[in-house]
Amino acid sequence: MEVLWIVLGLAVAAFGGWPVTAAVLRVARAVEAARPGRDPRYDPAADQVHELAGGVAQEQHQVLPPLPARPPAPAAPVILRGGLVIGFLERLAVATAVLADEPVAIAYVVAIKGLGRYAELKETPAAAERFIIGTLTSMLWAVGAAAAVRAALLQG
Repeated sequence: MEVLWIVLGLAVAAFGGWPVTAAVLRVARAVEAARPGRDPRYDPAADQVHELAGGVAQEQHQVLPPLPARPPAPAAPVILRGGLVIGFLERLAVATAVLADEPVAIAYVVAIKGLGRYAELKETPAAAERFIIGTLTSMLWAVGAAAAVRAALLQG
């Protein structure tokens, strides 16, 4: 019976994490899209300059010169190739580490995943943000599923 619980827990951790992670990434993208746009021509921190003249603070509005043009944003969100399979394997490894009472193995998973994606993440900040959100969500799901199975096994 314990083997059945372990197999079920690993399946829930590995397969159940995909829709959860995808939903969290959709929420993160919606939150980012809902942020008010900033006018890149002006520095909002420098709209008001206070100068002391004759002991009295005088407020002046100063418009700064335009900031350099930003490179064009990619048309579609950057999606790292192989993410679905890597996420599945990551959750499987993390859940196995929790069930085997080897939490240090989780650090190996994080290190391997980070080193494997380093070049891509360094070049694309949007991909790095998605990577962090997806990894944290995926790992939290796997740890939660494995911890639930572990608690059930310890009770029985």
